[in-house]
Amino acid sequence: MKRKTIIFLVLIVLGIGSLVLYRVTTNDKKEKERTGNAGGGRAKAKVYGKVIKGRPFSDHLSLSGSIEPNELVDVRSEISGIVESINFSEGGRVSVGQVLIRINDVELKAQLSQAVTRNSLAGENARRAKLLLEKEAISQEEYDIASADYRTAQAQIEVIEAQLAKTIIKAPFSGTIGLRSISKGSYITPTISIAQLVNTDRVKVLFSIPEKYVSMVRNNSSIKLNIQGSKEEYTAKVYAIEPIVEATTRTLQVKAIADNSGQRLIPGTFANVIFPLATVERGLLVPAEALIPIQNGRKVFLLKNGIAIESLVEIGARTEDDVLILSGIQEGDTVLTSGVMSLRSGNPVQVTLR
Repeated sequence: MKRKTIIFLVLIVLGIGSLVLYRVTTNDKKEKERTGNAGGGRAKAKVYGKVIKGRPFSDHLSLSGSIEPNELVDVRSEISGIVESINFSEGGRVSVGQVLIRINDVELKAQLSQAVTRNSLAGENARRAKLLLEKEAISQEEYDIASADYRTAQAQIEVIEAQLAKTIIKAPFSGTIGLRSISKGSYITPTISIAQLVNTDRVKVLFSIPEKYVSMVRNNSSIKLNIQGSKEEYTAKVYAIEPIVEATTRTLQVKAIADNSGQRLIPGTFANVIFPLATVERGLLVPAEALIPIQNGRKVFLLKNGIAIESLVEIGARTEDDVLILSGIQEGDTVLTSGVMSLRSGNPVQVTLR
């Protein structure tokens, strides 16, 4: 009985040993095949690549902006009254100093006539008082009163003349006047807007720069801009910079001014602002499809001795098709551009250069 048990245990041990030997042999064979494929260049992935050469590249920011008129004012009256005449055409050009509106001034002219009469009488009384004072017929106080009445009468004339001047509303600058909101005979007050006067011979471009690029903003620097519906590019010059960065958006507001003699830039419209940054003499540009997003940033695959080697890269500005690489590759490297998503570092590849 014991002999049979011993034989049975021996057979079990031999079976287990055979199984372990088989698994070890099989794994070694698979490992050798995998290593042989990597070293022997078999099963190469077919990919496309590009030899990177340095070329000039002008970096820029594409920003949203708005176009504003060079000058804009709501034409209003400083006094209340009845509109006697309107001397402009809606949507027409006006010149600086041109009379736009006349307000009825009959009452003020009557007040002026009355004030002039009072001034004449007060002047005569002051003259007589001076003669009497010289003869010591009146006191100094009586003379001072007469003299003060005369000066008061003169000041009253000046007040009424100033009011009369306000009955004529003139254009403060040359430009285009908009649609009017009044008619002849309307009673207007200082709260009523008569029309808008706009100067668009030049226009202002308002845009915001991210705080990262604040140090690159300079007065008198040039920018480019274009508007929707037109392929024409315009040039503007920076003339004003906000002294502080806006805390909520972390941006700096900037204003530039552009010539608009052709009247093609309309205030209130959207503008695409192209703000120039540094110019790179030998920029390394790779196709955008070559970049692979990873947790720590982005990587590309480089060709090294027939093997795909991954490299972490730092990117800069973009064009429509390419991305500027700041670090991670060198001029002359071959970057794998397509068919790279399934690659692993160390995979053999068959590259077709583009």
